[in-house]
Amino acid sequence: MRNRLIVVTSIIVLLLFGSFSLLRGEHRGATETFSNATLKVGSSGQDVYELQGRLTHLGYFNGPIDGKFGPDTKNAVTWFQWKFGLKSDGVVGAKTKLKLWEATKAWAPSETTSPPASNTGSGSKENMPTSNRLNLTENDLKIMANAVYGESRGEPYEGQVAVAAVILNRLKSPSFPNTIYGVIFQPGAFTAVADGQIWLTPNAKAREAVEDALNGMDPSGGCIYYFNPDTATSKWIWTRTQIKTIGKHIFCI
Repeated sequence: MRNRLIVVTSIIVLLLFGSFSLLRGEHRGATETFSNATLKVGSSGQDVYELQGRLTHLGYFNGPIDGKFGPDTKNAVTWFQWKFGLKSDGVVGAKTKLKLWEATKAWAPSETTSPPASNTGSGSKENMPTSNRLNLTENDLKIMANAVYGESRGEPYEGQVAVAAVILNRLKSPSFPNTIYGVIFQPGAFTAVADGQIWLTPNAKAREAVEDALNGMDPSGGCIYYFNPDTATSKWIWTRTQIKTIGKHIFCI
């Protein structure tokens, strides 16, 4: 009986030691990749370059890999954190670094080549391609569906397509950011971002509305703004030229 107890105890100790060693090894891998610095908007340097490269490898970031932590990088981090069950605050601490390292073990630094200036992630709007679905990535389409769902679920389908079209119209306009993430997460631009509904899981209709808008449907008639007159608190929005009303939204330029 005593020998059996010794054997069982030894096995438990070995299992615990093995688990600890594995966990310590994973933490070591992450700390060898990143420094101990917390990364956030305004950070720069090799850590941010590494961060952007790994996020690009996973498809969460499509901007220039320049080692500068700006709004687009924060949006990509927030999206990654949300998908991996982390606190979605756009701040890269130890937990986010470890989770990112675990998800990108196949990544190599050679993949961090910056995209050409003609891509949607960089360069001027005048050089932006107007075909090939505007060179949007799958993650661009997903976050657009999130925005359409968060902003207009319950609206008629025409109104949902119109919301998607407004996002694309802003993307094409020199007055707005030149990436989908930049347009959607521009401060104060969309209520769904402000109240967190941007992170709700969209239904198939929201994605279909995005696809129809990408294929040229624009029920808004080229508008770059819309608002709900029953809930709007901005006096400025009432000064815009109103084009049409679809459901509860007034679309304007």
